[in-house]
Amino acid sequence: MSSTTNSSQHHTSTIGAIGTPSRRNTELGLLVFAVVIPVFAYVNVGLAINDKIPAGLLSYGIGLGVIAAIGHLVVRKFAPYADPLLLPLATLLNGVGLVVIWRLDQSKKLQLLPNYVEAAPRQLLNSALGVALFIAVLIFLKDHRILQRYTYISMAGAVVLLILPLVPGLGFDNFGAKIWIRIPGLGSLQPGEFAKIALAVFFAGYLMVKRDALALASRRFMGLYLPRGRDLGPIIVVWILSILILVFETDLGTSLLFFGMFIIMLYVATERTSWIVFGLLMSAVGAVGVASFESHIQTRVQAWLNPLHEYKLSQSGVHDGILHSEQAMQALWAFGSGGTLGTGLGQGNSDLIGFAANSDFILATFGEELGLAGVMAILLIYGLIVERGIRTALAARDPFGKLLAVGLSGAFAIQVFVVAGGVMGLIPLTGMTMPFLASGGSSVMANWALIAILLRISDTARRPAPAPAPSPDAEMTQVVRP
Repeated sequence: MSSTTNSSQHHTSTIGAIGTPSRRNTELGLLVFAVVIPVFAYVNVGLAINDKIPAGLLSYGIGLGVIAAIGHLVVRKFAPYADPLLLPLATLLNGVGLVVIWRLDQSKKLQLLPNYVEAAPRQLLNSALGVALFIAVLIFLKDHRILQRYTYISMAGAVVLLILPLVPGLGFDNFGAKIWIRIPGLGSLQPGEFAKIALAVFFAGYLMVKRDALALASRRFMGLYLPRGRDLGPIIVVWILSILILVFETDLGTSLLFFGMFIIMLYVATERTSWIVFGLLMSAVGAVGVASFESHIQTRVQAWLNPLHEYKLSQSGVHDGILHSEQAMQALWAFGSGGTLGTGLGQGNSDLIGFAANSDFILATFGEELGLAGVMAILLIYGLIVERGIRTALAARDPFGKLLAVGLSGAFAIQVFVVAGGVMGLIPLTGMTMPFLASGGSSVMANWALIAILLRISDTARRPAPAPAPSPDAEMTQVVRP
């Protein structure tokens, strides 16, 4: 009796302890590659430009390695069951982006620009700050469900962040877009990058409560379920917010990002295709309406529709009161000259794009120097991050976590799409930056925080359930077989 009972208790405990493996060693192995690949790329650029290994190779390799190692140790300690791919993928993009930014810093053409400052050292510091924010999120955010308590506080915080660039003396106009603020001693900051995370928290909390009401339909028209009039309120409010951003800040990218993220989360919450249709129609109506009277948006649309004409006007020096940009055409030429395999790192001419070569148009450098194959590899890495985020949403055990993971992944995917689409000529330029790749402190810090939240949700979803406590009743009713 005693031996049988002990055996049964041991068997029950073993079953309860079986769960998803932590996969931290897998993450560590992938991180090694995520550091080694950018280091080799750095050597390649140095040999191509100066025929010698860069003098800062050791400091760059150690810096990137330390950032990756600290991030891994924190994940191993505070999120041991988190997804093993997200951290290596983000590290790889961040490292390769630093290499290309340094490569553009060596350009003689860019060095002749007024107010030129090397971007690579600042970007390395911003990456370190981003990983510090990543660490802080993992340490202090013990459970992502805590964020649900701050649903409406997140909305208020997001609105404040979006209004800050319009405050006189704090915000400033940068090439037509009013999306920046000055912080004394720290430089400039783009609050909208952080507002997308706050809005994702608000949308997830709000839709989790209201999804049943939003899923109801009052009538059917042309195969689509039309929502009830009073349920259109949330969509109208977010649509108006996105239009106001477009009007007052002349920022097409942020407007598309926020409205698109809400529509994606609304569709996931309600499973109604009609919301997608309404969202696309409202987005198109708003964008066309604002573009009809906003000159900055009109300039970008013209550069999209006829980039060669805009390039010729820019080169001719015509003074008609309109800013004609040559960058869209230069980017297309960069992609075209890269071909399938590219000219090789450090051997392209994408610096002809000018001041935004290392920020808005950094993908053009990848297109020229790594070719179509390199661009597809970069987009595949982005796709993997989005896929792991969606997988995290599917694995999440609570509706708030599912919606939050979908929202963050959707925001990340939309940002990649609008930037890549704008640079490649698929849609008008938006002025946003490629996550992790482009020069920009706000972007890299906000996206590291986004990755940290996804890891926290993933850790909660994949963490094995605790072993059930042995029941005294089970021992009393145990059947002993001879």
